[in-house]
Amino acid sequence: MNDHWAQAGLVLSSAEKPSATHLSIEIASQPDNWAGARIVAETHRALLPVSGENVAAIGCGTSLFMARAYAALRERSGQGLTDAWPAGQVPSGRHYDRYVVICRSGTTTEVIDALRALPAGTPRTIICSSPGTPVLALGDSILIDDVDERSVVQTRFATTALAILRWSLGEDLTPVIAQARAVLAEDPATALGAVRYADQITFTGMGFAAALGEEAALKLRESCQSWTESYLSTEYRHGPISIAAPGRAVWALGPLLPGFAADIAATGAHLEHREIDPMADLVRLHRLCVLRAADLGLDPDHPRSLTRSVVLDS
Repeated sequence: MNDHWAQAGLVLSSAEKPSATHLSIEIASQPDNWAGARIVAETHRALLPVSGENVAAIGCGTSLFMARAYAALRERSGQGLTDAWPAGQVPSGRHYDRYVVICRSGTTTEVIDALRALPAGTPRTIICSSPGTPVLALGDSILIDDVDERSVVQTRFATTALAILRWSLGEDLTPVIAQARAVLAEDPATALGAVRYADQITFTGMGFAAALGEEAALKLRESCQSWTESYLSTEYRHGPISIAAPGRAVWALGPLLPGFAADIAATGAHLEHREIDPMADLVRLHRLCVLRAADLGLDPDHPRSLTRSVVLDS
């Protein structure tokens, strides 16, 4: 156990730990959600990008990271130029054949403003889980309200949106679903013991794993106020490695770069790495969020200073 954790008086006994949170329930449903995403992708095939189209994916926060992951996967598969932009800063003057917009709440001000500012006549596909919300009237919508969440912290909506997009690219997510089920069958206290009390955690990855690393870092900040960072694996050794030290951890998603493990070992930090799909590895991180929040006596369903949607004054 990390000394600073105990000294702060933040470690709860098992009897004091809260019962199942909305977050933990929503995390556990993800493999089934991803399986169902295949049917959603097939049903809405006409609304999803086809090979050869130039596409821009748009979102805020977690949805932006899913957009970045999709962009990396689509370009890797050779299906066409794919950019990802934060809704608050979509560049003008660029030609796209379709926009893909990810927005759980359907009420986020930056997303609504971005949709209204997009070029008229260019198709836009909106993935949302909230019926009756403003964004649904601003494009062709894929409503996945069965994966909506009661926790402020996003998990299953975001990963299911990404699963829909991955299925639409022709990926077979069956092995990824099996990996996520295996993760959920583990005892998290045992499987995540090496990172449970880490003072600081840095996530690394390449391609779509880098985007999911950004999401992983955000999830820990939201759910349990942890000190986290995220970098491309190739950039990590260009400065950020200086933060690595005993009692801290580096969580690598996706394949390791040559020499990476040895470089982390030399710092004394713990290297957390598993040879599974980064989306399944993200489920491991989700379970760590629940574990650390319970240890700290925090409510992961209602993070400090956060609401379900960012709605700004006009």
